[in-house]
Amino acid sequence: MSIRTEQVRTFIENPIFLSSVSSFLLAQLFKAAIMLLGGRKRSGREFMETLVWRTGGMPSSHSALVSSMSTSAAINEGIGSNLFIVTLFFALIIMRDAVGVRRSSGLQARALNSLGRQLSEDSSVEYHPVKEVHGHTPMEVVLGALLGIFIAAAYAFL
Repeated sequence: MSIRTEQVRTFIENPIFLSSVSSFLLAQLFKAAIMLLGGRKRSGREFMETLVWRTGGMPSSHSALVSSMSTSAAINEGIGSNLFIVTLFFALIIMRDAVGVRRSSGLQARALNSLGRQLSEDSSVEYHPVKEVHGHTPMEVVLGALLGIFIAAAYAFL
């Protein structure tokens, strides 16, 4: 086996990589399933967008990924390692941003779009909606983080 092939195999088999990717994908799958079971008719395209790309919703896939990464680093490298400390603070920043900044900007964009639509209907002013970034509620972030922690522990201990 060549050196490059060995490096790729080592990368793909890395428990931090595996648990992080698995956490993200599983959270996205849960999010799509919850959306599908939510009652409102959804198109196949909407389901696939949620599964692959859409942000916001239950659980937070970003929180699942970073908490899994941090937990895996703690288990594999130790809580005194530089890697764990960096991933811990990275995770905290990502989760804080999901609940705070992204959620606030999404709510503001929704309000702005509503006002813009009303203005457009009431006058001849043309309004182009702004993108509504979907942040997370604290519960969505907590459940995403717990999912990531459990998946990292499963990779490490099962």
